Amino acid sequence: MPTSAGVAERSSGLPKLAIGALGVVFGDIGTSPLYAMRDTFAGHHPLPLDRLHIFGIVSLMFWSMMIIVTLKYLTVMMRADNKGEGGSLALLALINQQGAGRRWGKGVVLLGVFATALFYGDAMITPAISVLGAIEGIAVYQPELHVAVVPLVVLILIGLFLFQARGTERVAAFFGPIMLVYFLTIAGLGLAGIANQPQVIGALNPLHAVAMFTADPWRGFVAMGAAVLAVTGAEALYADMGHFGRKPIRLGWAFLVLPALVLNYLGQAALLLSTPAAKASPFFYLAPQWFQWPLLVIASLAAIIASQAVISGTFSVTQQAIQLGLVPRMAIRHTSAAAGQIFIPMINSTLMVAVILLVLVFKSSSNLTATYGIAVTGAMLIDNVLLAVVLLRLWQWKPIVAVPLLGLFFFIDAGYLGANLTKIPEGGWVPLLMGLAIFTLLTTWSRGRQLMRAHMASAALPLEVFTKSAHSSATRVPGTAVFMASSMTGVPSALLHNIKHNKVLHERVVIMTVQIEDMPAVDPAKRALVKDFGNGFYRLTLRFGFLEDTDVPLALRDVAMCGAPFDMMRTSFFLSRQTLLPSDTPGMAIWREKLFSWMLRNATSAMVFFKLPTNRVVELGSQMKI
Repeated sequence: MPTSAGVAERSSGLPKLAIGALGVVFGDIGTSPLYAMRDTFAGHHPLPLDRLHIFGIVSLMFWSMMIIVTLKYLTVMMRADNKGEGGSLALLALINQQGAGRRWGKGVVLLGVFATALFYGDAMITPAISVLGAIEGIAVYQPELHVAVVPLVVLILIGLFLFQARGTERVAAFFGPIMLVYFLTIAGLGLAGIANQPQVIGALNPLHAVAMFTADPWRGFVAMGAAVLAVTGAEALYADMGHFGRKPIRLGWAFLVLPALVLNYLGQAALLLSTPAAKASPFFYLAPQWFQWPLLVIASLAAIIASQAVISGTFSVTQQAIQLGLVPRMAIRHTSAAAGQIFIPMINSTLMVAVILLVLVFKSSSNLTATYGIAVTGAMLIDNVLLAVVLLRLWQWKPIVAVPLLGLFFFIDAGYLGANLTKIPEGGWVPLLMGLAIFTLLTTWSRGRQLMRAHMASAALPLEVFTKSAHSSATRVPGTAVFMASSMTGVPSALLHNIKHNKVLHERVVIMTVQIEDMPAVDPAKRALVKDFGNGFYRLTLRFGFLEDTDVPLALRDVAMCGAPFDMMRTSFFLSRQTLLPSDTPGMAIWREKLFSWMLRNATSAMVFFKLPTNRVVELGSQMKI
């Protein structure tokens, strides 16, 4: 579980945490200068290379960073945390605590799920575009080597994904310092460029963006599809809040990242004013000849770090989604004792294949920029909806304050999303297709689980009735039997099948339910809830936060309310494995029912997910219709 914001801020100095955040939080937005200005003037919808548009686009990028990143995410949304954790799922869980059963509750949940689906699409594109954008510097400096770019990128990505199983704890200590060098480097290059064209500083005036839209409305609107690349990764600042806390992230942004990005964009603009031919790659051409290859190395390392941060973030989001019931159980491995250091083989393999396919199909970061932006702006727009619920429903802000602020956010994000929708024919359909497919999987799994639980609850025998009749009708044998149950009521099917076929009961029978709460972590003192039904029957509920590791044997060591302490060598775990049958009146479309059945068959078993001892588990099958 990631360190909570408050604990993180107390456990170490702010400067140290701010430097550490550079490698995790700012990698995505920090590598945007590699391709943002280039795509604006040499991309699919290039702007004329004149003073009006150069000043206009820099002004647009600067004020977008100020409004979207500084105001929206760092100032407002970071206040909307769930026990110190940020991100769409953490915010959704926070809202769900208040919105359950309300008219707007279901719609908000679906939007939050779709934002998660878009995140996965973004996670596939970011490593591909970041590494491609950096390695393409080889072709900028040595054009004859352009044929080596794609193979080299594929090799780097394969190595990066294969490395995930080893964990990132050791190299993570170097991420921050490397990104510190990177940001200082791009700031220095920007300053050198500004020195040649000092008047470019005037581009920070918002009137230049207004002038561009006034003089050339359509091109200005389309250019927003490229300008948004300057703020991609803004949502990561909020999502990674739990790792470092608000203050270190705000400190790193205000005193290093924002100034470095602004200086570099101004430097690139100054270069384009004096050397229009540099539009092919203003980032790399900004470097003097003697520093070209060192810049290539530094930029490549920064791109790899940015990709690493996205991949690690995908593991964390998947863990949250599993705990919240949006994704089937998957094997999760902890790569170190450090909190949050996890590895999910299924996600890693799937992500690697998707990223490499994107590189092989699109072949250049310029082509990939057409796919980039829709997922990001879509997620940002959904974040506005979630934020509106928080401000108006949870915090009870006065509309006179909340509505203008939300209106500003909606206006800007809707504009960016609309501009990115013009990229659909050139590749913008990719993240939309990915998002729709993942959204279908998430909602199908969630709905299927609801139907399964409803079916089991309707056919469940009350535990009070069962304990009275079973006590005298079956032979009791030594030991403890733990029957896993997904429902908080009734008798699990595994217990009924056991007594029906084996006609015995252990001297201690525990009906155990693992409950995931809408909070990142649960107080260990409140982990276990026990109800004693007498005659050796207990109902035990283990409560975990959605960021905690569901290690059941470890949690049972601290349970002293079920009679004697649990001895794993004298405890047997009984699990139910359901097989779905076609239903005459299915609760969802047939194709979705078949999809859910496939997901159920391929989900990691409860034995692996709950870390149960393999030699102490008995699985009993049952059939049901949903």
